[in-house]
Amino acid sequence: MPRDKSVYSSELYVTRPSLPPAEDYLDLLQTIWANRTLTNRGPLLQEFERKLADHLGVEHVSVVTNATIGLIVALLHVGAREVITTPFSFVATANAIRLAGAKPVFADIDPHTLALDPVEVERLITPQTGAIMPVHCYGLPCDLDAFDKLGAKYGIPVIYDAAHAFGVRANGQSILQAGTMSVLSFHATKVFNSAEGGAVICRDAATKRAIDLLCNHGIADETTVETVGLNGKMSEFHAALGLVQLRHVGAEVSARAHVARTYAEGLRDVPGISPVCPADNADHNYYSYPVMVGPEYPLTRDALYTHLRSLGIVARRYFYPLIPHLAAYRDPLSPRPDRFPVAEVASERVLCLPMYGDLDHDDILRVIDAIADVAA
Repeated sequence: MPRDKSVYSSELYVTRPSLPPAEDYLDLLQTIWANRTLTNRGPLLQEFERKLADHLGVEHVSVVTNATIGLIVALLHVGAREVITTPFSFVATANAIRLAGAKPVFADIDPHTLALDPVEVERLITPQTGAIMPVHCYGLPCDLDAFDKLGAKYGIPVIYDAAHAFGVRANGQSILQAGTMSVLSFHATKVFNSAEGGAVICRDAATKRAIDLLCNHGIADETTVETVGLNGKMSEFHAALGLVQLRHVGAEVSARAHVARTYAEGLRDVPGISPVCPADNADHNYYSYPVMVGPEYPLTRDALYTHLRSLGIVARRYFYPLIPHLAAYRDPLSPRPDRFPVAEVASERVLCLPMYGDLDHDDILRVIDAIADVAA
């Protein structure tokens, strides 16, 4: 029986921030008003770091203003001047490299994980390479073993852009334990958010101290500035929101898993529509729901994107265009489609569908119908 589409709401966005019960947050605001500490690594921030470490299964967490700042200070700490990274990511990945005073060098991606391909990375390593920055795209883990081996073989730090990867595990442990450092995003669009924020996951206490120092203008005490730093401190207001959100993130991931399963079932028989992420994996976080639009589907990815927009469904082409094709990063080689053949295909075919924990069931069906009806 055809579904009654009159129940559909008018506008449906690719994501919507999760928020905890307001009264839970207001309780912590009373603490801020009582002690008048608003920033400068206050008590709520320190509690947030401890509870994050416990939740994520890691030892050393430095909470920062946002993930971009986290990537910048991680690069400043290792002193990289040339960084190999992926062309298939949000522009903040490359921006952080540039803002840290380094040069981004782009390598192609793996066709299965859509993450940086270790084989392609090794081809580009030179004496100038100061770091490797893979991205756990859509929360899918990179080839951790391969990058660990590359880092050890060439003595190069591996700094993971883990903006999408809150809570993701592989081989029974947090993927944040891999590499030299990992950087999380707590932006409003993420699975776990503190409105704005992020964290650098460090391997040891000395690195955490160095990151904290860089995020406080290099100030060690009242009269000592040990290094040139910046202001990357999170406020107590954001830390308070993060503390409350930690109580609810498990329910958010479970709700997203239900959305993913519903999409997978509803789109299973649509020719040319292939999910990128697993529909039922306890180690995944369901940050987004990307699908590949293949040649068997009647519309191109861009035509489907436009079709959905005409129906009030705002999907996103993450990530399009590739970073090297953006005006700020374009160079004479970038238009060559053979330079990043796998990334080029992904950039032309991936479409991210609306995904968040409280996405209404009827709206999920609305998206499924909009895609399936074209192929009917």
